[in-house]
Amino acid sequence: MNERAREILGFIRAFTREKGYPPTIREIGKAFHITSTNGVRYYLTILEKAGRLSRRSRISRGTTTTAESIPVLGRVAAGAPILAEQNFEGSVEPGNLFGDPHGLFALKVRGDSMVDAGILSGDYVIVKPQEQAEAGDMIVALIDNEATVKYYRPRNGHIELVPANQAYSPIVVESGTEFRVIGIVRGVMRAVSN
Repeated sequence: MNERAREILGFIRAFTREKGYPPTIREIGKAFHITSTNGVRYYLTILEKAGRLSRRSRISRGTTTTAESIPVLGRVAAGAPILAEQNFEGSVEPGNLFGDPHGLFALKVRGDSMVDAGILSGDYVIVKPQEQAEAGDMIVALIDNEATVKYYRPRNGHIELVPANQAYSPIVVESGTEFRVIGIVRGVMRAVSN
């Protein structure tokens, strides 16, 4: 992979972080003064062959970067101390943690209604898009065009969206309320320092 391809990869990642969606081929070309879309495709093909991104044809913003894997070097105790040894035990990749990464998306959490489930304000929930859920699933739902993350509990004639914090009561969704399941929460990501 050449230097120009690495710069384009960095641009795609930064653009996606900032905007929430990947750049188009024309936006990449404009940023790097590449007038031909085939010129941009050349570099995207290099990155794709190197396993650094994937592309979906016929989708304007169908370029997604693959996450860098993080090496797993051992174990650490969260209870009684254990001997810390550094042994390479593989690597952590989003696909291994959350399932097939295609289609997954992340949402930044605001609020503390799910703290007892280990989800804090500022965390990112990783969501698999789907419109159906089963009782007990942690979901992201739209209620009157406002998104929330809660446990899904269907009842006779209504749905309850149950928080994981005793300071909050379940949200009762009566029939006739504008309600839609956006997806199922597959995991949570958090940085512990800046």
